[in-house]
Amino acid sequence: MNPGKAPTAATAGAPVGADAGDGLRPSLAELLALRAGVARSAPRRARDGVHGQAPSPLRGRGMEYAESREYVPGDDVRRMDWRLTARTGRAHTKLFQAERERMSLLVADVSPALFFGTRVRFKSVQAARAGAVAVWSALAAGDRIGALRAGEPALAPATGLRGAMRVLDALVRWYAQPPAREPGLDLALEQAQRLLRPGARLVVLADPAAAAAVPRQRWSALARHHQASLVLLQDRLELEPPPRRLALRGSSRRVELDLGDRQVRARWHQAFVAPAQVLAQELAGLRWDVRLLCADEDAEAWLRPAPAGGRQA
Repeated sequence: MNPGKAPTAATAGAPVGADAGDGLRPSLAELLALRAGVARSAPRRARDGVHGQAPSPLRGRGMEYAESREYVPGDDVRRMDWRLTARTGRAHTKLFQAERERMSLLVADVSPALFFGTRVRFKSVQAARAGAVAVWSALAAGDRIGALRAGEPALAPATGLRGAMRVLDALVRWYAQPPAREPGLDLALEQAQRLLRPGARLVVLADPAAAAAVPRQRWSALARHHQASLVLLQDRLELEPPPRRLALRGSSRRVELDLGDRQVRARWHQAFVAPAQVLAQELAGLRWDVRLLCADEDAEAWLRPAPAGGRQA
């Protein structure tokens, strides 16, 4: 087996069954069900300042005081700053911070390596579930929600439940089966870079190998003006292979690996574990919030504050 490639969906030990929502393909029902878990934790996150309407640099009729300036004809007299007017002897009016809806953009990697799993579900299904958690979080925050994958026009950001449902439908479709042609995660991030505006929230769902292939300049540029999160999808077998002979079957051949051999395990670690660890450490220094999410974990796990010594970078 080429250690640079993950086993395919045909790998022995994958979940049994073929119905949508059984671990092989995501179902709309399971993505909808994740809303309850996100809603339970949303109030605390809002208090922590993660959510809420993003302040705009514009000055207008919002609720938060920004500054005062001298009165000019046409200003609303109800906004007069009487204290400053009395202190300076010149009429002043108050300006308030305008509020606007923040944009949340979900970028979905659909690399063939994601369509694999040995426990509970494929990584692709977990990617859809993690994306759904991001969608429900954005909805609770009042964000405009959009999504894209490379090779397709982006879903224009929209507010409310209708916007959320459009993205959930796309996640079910994108992660139903491996694409015939995958242009690559870097192309998707390039599209995102053109769409995003300062202050937006960006959530990227990716296979570690695909994410590691993206130039670091791209990651740096995206995090410079946005709240950026990267969710790296992993399978338990990739992280903790059994120390014995393991038979793997791909699309064209069957391979046996002796994972009890130290050199073979080292190559396995270099192929499946190290890329995620190295990438997470590097991107953390570029202001990315990087989370490692196993396919058999709760989908909401990546959104929770990481415990000390946890699996956050």
